[in-house]
Amino acid sequence: MIPQEIIKTKRNGGNLSQAEIQQFVRGLTDDSFSEGQVAALAMAIYLNGMSVDEIVALTLAMRDSGTVLNWQGKLNGPVVDKHSTGGVGDKVTLMLAPMVAACGAFMPSIAGRGLGHTGGTVDKLETIPGYSCTQSLEKIQQLLPQLGCVIVGQSSQLAPADRRLYAIRDVTATVESIPLITASILSKKLSEGLDALVMDVKIGNGAIMRTVDDASALASSIVNVANGAGVPTRALLTDMNQILGSTAGNALEVMETLDYLTGKYREPRLHQVTLELGANMLQLGGLYPDKASAVAALEQSLSSGKAAEIFAKMVAALGGPADLMERPQQYLAAAPLVQDIVAPQSGYLQYHDTVGLGMAVVRLGGGRSHPSQQIDPAVGFSHILPAGSKIQQGDVIAKVHAAGKDAAQVAAAEYLAALHLAAAAEPYPLVHHIIG
Repeated sequence: MIPQEIIKTKRNGGNLSQAEIQQFVRGLTDDSFSEGQVAALAMAIYLNGMSVDEIVALTLAMRDSGTVLNWQGKLNGPVVDKHSTGGVGDKVTLMLAPMVAACGAFMPSIAGRGLGHTGGTVDKLETIPGYSCTQSLEKIQQLLPQLGCVIVGQSSQLAPADRRLYAIRDVTATVESIPLITASILSKKLSEGLDALVMDVKIGNGAIMRTVDDASALASSIVNVANGAGVPTRALLTDMNQILGSTAGNALEVMETLDYLTGKYREPRLHQVTLELGANMLQLGGLYPDKASAVAALEQSLSSGKAAEIFAKMVAALGGPADLMERPQQYLAAAPLVQDIVAPQSGYLQYHDTVGLGMAVVRLGGGRSHPSQQIDPAVGFSHILPAGSKIQQGDVIAKVHAAGKDAAQVAAAEYLAALHLAAAAEPYPLVHHIIG
């Protein structure tokens, strides 16, 4: 069938057959669909949607456009992963990977870079001197059985059709299409050869999905499609109405990860969401029968030091320093200026613009507004107090790390503009509900 007929079917609200979807994905990889034709079909999907069967077919065809990792007979435990829809201060993957590995699972996490207000796992890891997120699939397959977890950047060999489709979606205002978001996320994740997947769908003023209804729609689509593709999947809807953890900024978040793994400090909300996600991963992977036993195992991975040991081994195996855990200050970049941000009045702390806080990190130099930008790993915010904290005028509510005084003052003003001090605490639930 010629491309025009496939576009016409979806334009008129019809369902595409598996063969038509496979032809479209071939057209993405061999350029037999022109850019205009890809854009037209993306817009038709955006306007008319897709059935679950169509999205399953699109996901699998995009997954199969490249290499699919096969772990059969190579590992003595389930292969699991998690994916977050993104937010500010979300460093959960860094701590969760060695924790689930310590509990007997294997986590080959293919991570991305940050763009806009959301931070990227790859950017965080690349603040560690020598750590290389660019690894061949052969290297990943060699290291995962030895380490239990490997966190690396996206490979051109995995789901290459998604790269072309996403680039065209980005310039045609079709990024927000739930069917296309679902296929984009899952085609890459399922190419890892997973036995189970847990999604962390963020909700709130620091998330792409601002409402529970929107987040539920995306989470349900991902769970239904992934299960339809044969990978048991669960989605947690978690709060992003404030920065997750006590830091935002690449080196600062790595330091928080090290403090978390070694037990120096574990911010309560960050700890809770990490345990919730990890417990669901271990249950779906068949390692533990219930949440209580899975949480106990994750806690033991921390208290025993095993998770910290696995993280240290992964860093060294991927080119980083072998003594990062013992001497992090020697390796992680530090900003030349650290300035307190103080409360202008008394009250209970609330954040109404967490996206604005993420963009303040970008403007400090710690993120990017277009893919080619270089980032300053040292800048950002630390000592962030959680929403609901009772504050007195003049209290330090955060610290800004900046390259100079002018940048620090601008960032401090942006931080204060993103919050208000209320007469009473308005706590948000951390986990709204679980789908799947």
